[in-house]
Amino acid sequence: MTDLRYSTISFLSDYGHVDEFVGVVHSVIRTIAPEVAVIDVTHEVPPHDVRAGGLALARSAQYLARGVVLAVVDPEVGTDRRALAVEVGDGASVLVGPDNGLLAPAVALVGGATRVVELTSAEHRLEAPGPTFDGRDVFAPAAAHLCLGVPLDALGPEVDPITLRPGMLPLPQPDADGLGAEVLWVDRYGNVQLNIGPDDLDLLGPWDHEVVTVRIDDRERTAHRVGAYASLDPGRLGLAVDSYGLLALVLDRRSAAEELSLRAGDAVTLVPVVDPTDAPSPGVSTPVELRRNP
Repeated sequence: MTDLRYSTISFLSDYGHVDEFVGVVHSVIRTIAPEVAVIDVTHEVPPHDVRAGGLALARSAQYLARGVVLAVVDPEVGTDRRALAVEVGDGASVLVGPDNGLLAPAVALVGGATRVVELTSAEHRLEAPGPTFDGRDVFAPAAAHLCLGVPLDALGPEVDPITLRPGMLPLPQPDADGLGAEVLWVDRYGNVQLNIGPDDLDLLGPWDHEVVTVRIDDRERTAHRVGAYASLDPGRLGLAVDSYGLLALVLDRRSAAEELSLRAGDAVTLVPVVDPTDAPSPGVSTPVELRRNP
């Protein structure tokens, strides 16, 4: 059995599962490093959406197994954008991917880069028939060779970590109307993650933090702070701390994103409700009785 430096590659991309791209990358890794386990984090990042990929990677980073992280959302593939391997934790893990802002949020979350190299070594890549599949030809071979113990500096020249292209993440914006927020992510259940944490609500001044008005364009809804989806009455909008520690707009067993017509990047304003009797309507729900067919 090969003595591996890293035994796991965590793989994230926007490749989807319709085409053969994910399977080909898996096969390239297995050909070079057959004993390495590959964990598919997700391949459903929206095509070309570097910000969404960076956020997914950042959400996952602290839970990923020690090893190599292979991340590919690469709309600039084939250009002069750099291909990088970013060491974090003094070698605890290495993130491999394009230098387009995709890696930066996760790198920052785990404490920053200790070393960075540009992937230029011809010995540690595949001969490419064309320049548009670096996931197969550059990143996968680099990830596999790192697992086999190839030194980081053998993959290419070191570059200054400060030159890593940053990810662009929005910050909450307090103003006279309330707290301006942005939708970071909508999960498959329709929960709407905002770019604010529970402590950010203090920016709204003194209030009980239990009821807030949610303003979306010219629409308003009341949201109640809850600890669990099932604590909400049918049709009542909630504001909950999600599994990543950020606030999310939620409904019980329904899609808040669909009901509020929200998607990633949309603006939302939170306004404190000092007197709950002044709050806007929480929304209307219609009870439905289900009957078994005779």
